[in-house]
Amino acid sequence: MTTGLVPRSLLFMPGSKASMIAKIPAIAPDAAVVDLEDAVPAGQKAEARETAVAALAGFEAGPRTTVLVRVNPSTSPWFADDLAAVASLPGVGVVLPKYERREEIDLIRARVGAEVPIVVGLETVRGVADCRELLGAALESVYFGAEDYIADIGGVRTTRGDEVLFARSEVRLAAHLGGVSTVDQAVVAIRDDDRFRVDAEAGRAIGYTGKICVHPHQVELAHEVFTPAPAEVAHARAVLAAADSGVAVVDGEMVDDVHVRMARTVLARVPEES
Repeated sequence: MTTGLVPRSLLFMPGSKASMIAKIPAIAPDAAVVDLEDAVPAGQKAEARETAVAALAGFEAGPRTTVLVRVNPSTSPWFADDLAAVASLPGVGVVLPKYERREEIDLIRARVGAEVPIVVGLETVRGVADCRELLGAALESVYFGAEDYIADIGGVRTTRGDEVLFARSEVRLAAHLGGVSTVDQAVVAIRDDDRFRVDAEAGRAIGYTGKICVHPHQVELAHEVFTPAPAEVAHARAVLAAADSGVAVVDGEMVDDVHVRMARTVLARVPEES
């Protein structure tokens, strides 16, 4: 059973842009990630880190938003300073990109404490190949990074996404076994709402509970897809009521244990009931 952080939206924004960080409360994602990795060129890492720390010191994101900082990979020369920066920000979590070794989680915990939420990215061939072992560590959530994964394996990214279906499914399976929530791959076509919805629906069908957002506009779309619709909620409640009363059929469909489990999963994703 998944516990802890279960974001419908995981919004990434550059750590070098204090003005964007200030907009987090208005955008209201479930989780906001201030990015010190991909969004910041190598020559600007230190400056971006200082900007992010200044912007997040005493920052109030809102009651429903978890704030995290994506540090640079553990093999990079910026990793230690990035962790020290996060440790100076009470209540701010860590996002570790390109996660490949469980020892990385132990190192982060030693630097920032046992209570800080950790989200990891499985976005390399090694990370995906070892994901069942990796997701047994003490962390809260994982995202699948399709773009980096395809670059690593030497493939070609397509609109349909058949090239990442195995890896995408494997990460979700490992996360379920490890009891951590899973955030689905990004859609980088930021103006194509239909493409985002279709891709998010496919992720939800696999079992993902949220979506990477690379633009504030995508947050609303992610919440739309990953929040059960009123009709879906009503059906789930009817299934549970029928199971409690011994009724065998709801809306013409047989009710058995698998339908009860599915109904409980739906209701667990309703914000006011989660």
